[in-house]
Amino acid sequence: MHAFFDFVFHTLTNPDRLIEFLSTVVTGWWGYALFCGIVFSETGLLMGFFLPGDSLLFTIGVVAGAGELNIVAIIASLIAAAITGVASGYMIGRKTGPKIFNRPDSRLFKQENLQKTKAFYEKHGGKAIIYAQFVPIIRTFTPFMAGVAQMPYPRFAMFNVIGSVGWVTSMTLLGYWLGNFPLVRHHFEKLVILIVLVSVMPIVFEYWKSRNTARALSATAQK
Repeated sequence: MHAFFDFVFHTLTNPDRLIEFLSTVVTGWWGYALFCGIVFSETGLLMGFFLPGDSLLFTIGVVAGAGELNIVAIIASLIAAAITGVASGYMIGRKTGPKIFNRPDSRLFKQENLQKTKAFYEKHGGKAIIYAQFVPIIRTFTPFMAGVAQMPYPRFAMFNVIGSVGWVTSMTLLGYWLGNFPLVRHHFEKLVILIVLVSVMPIVFEYWKSRNTARALSATAQK
């Protein structure tokens, strides 16, 4: 099983392997459907958190730059898959939210925490949804939590579109423009890791900012 997942991951994040896969195993529009299914699962299904997101989009851009995919068609289809996936994650959370809010407190579950989550999405929900699109794993769970918190859907949908368009377009075009440079192809795996690390930076910055704010408020209260 480990060997299978290793094969899938390296095939989806290696341009040469992906080109070979598209020309021998999955050809034509089946390739577009496969990529859309992966993006949908990674953004909308909680069990899809392990799937490659940023690295896959970058690799798809490289493959499109090599002439194996139509860049306009693949970006349009992946944007649709991302928007639909994120909306599905929200709906799953919204459907299960009332049941969660009605549960009594336990060692692992506190109503207070859910109320804090709801207050967070009322205040910072839009920014969180856009940022989450660029962060692995968090991208999968943020729409679900927005649904659990009963964030109004029209507001959620607007930020979903902004985040999905920005994420898919930026990552794919980055691969499309840079992928055929010999230096990039030679250090491709390192570049993919760098992209993932850069994706995490907004969350790290927000955490650092909120922590400093909390310290400042605490120091003010003690005076």
